[in-house]
Amino acid sequence: MPTILGQNQYGKAENRVVRIVRDGATHHIKDLNVSISLSGDMEEVHHSGSNANVLPTDTTKNTVYAFAKEYGIESAEQFGIRLARHFVTSQDPIHRARVRIEEYAWERIATGGEGEHSFVRKGQETRVAQITYDGRTWEVVSGLKDLTVLNSTDSEFSGYLKDKYTTLREAYDRILATDVSARWRHRWSDDAEPMPDWDESYAGARAQLLSAFAETYSLSLQQTLYQMGTRVIDSRDEIDEIRFSLPNNHHFLVDLEPFEMKNETADGAVYVAADRPYGLIEATVLREGAEQRIPVDMTNL
Repeated sequence: MPTILGQNQYGKAENRVVRIVRDGATHHIKDLNVSISLSGDMEEVHHSGSNANVLPTDTTKNTVYAFAKEYGIESAEQFGIRLARHFVTSQDPIHRARVRIEEYAWERIATGGEGEHSFVRKGQETRVAQITYDGRTWEVVSGLKDLTVLNSTDSEFSGYLKDKYTTLREAYDRILATDVSARWRHRWSDDAEPMPDWDESYAGARAQLLSAFAETYSLSLQQTLYQMGTRVIDSRDEIDEIRFSLPNNHHFLVDLEPFEMKNETADGAVYVAADRPYGLIEATVLREGAEQRIPVDMTNL
């Protein structure tokens, strides 16, 4: 049967780059995991094996390290924009570049000494970014993953559908916990427009996610998700769309009646944290009139 080549790309995945800047005794660290994907006039390499239009993936790796040295790393987004622009504008066969970045945060260890060069890896979220450029327009999606949050009260789950297989009891005072994975799309798409302050935008969106989670009396994780997205959209003019993937990290009261002990929420209750199976809540919150463009599976990256 005749076949045709469909959508395709190639590149170098998970280039780990760490840049240390020494400002006297004070050092600064940027720690990234950068993945490059390129596409364009690549039919011939698939059909005949001709590499005439192929920039080696080893070259893309080297470019990451060279750019980190030559230009520095201001932010994940800015670094990705610089790389994507380079690949599309420097090679005619390459029409589109996608750069995905994870950023690992570090904080200083207070030693009381003269130097500020000791760090401990932060145990909170991982910052992520995806930058796509086709030579004309940009799409910048920022976000985070593995931001674990928990409310020990102000959460219920009741009034749900029931059938003959339903055994779950209604809960009027429960633990609500999740690992937030969120991606938000910036409105900026044209070089003629001023870029957002990427670091300030990230910090502002993160703060709104946390405040909404903490301040919402939750009747369902879906309600909390929507409030988190609404807070970001309402407070950040540069963001048009935010997509969430929220596992419901269940905490169940332990049955202590066999030991003639009551286990009640008002008196130092004991829970078992169940890691699987878990409920998984996913949804997108959009600015009115905005187009939904973040792929459903992108929050798994």
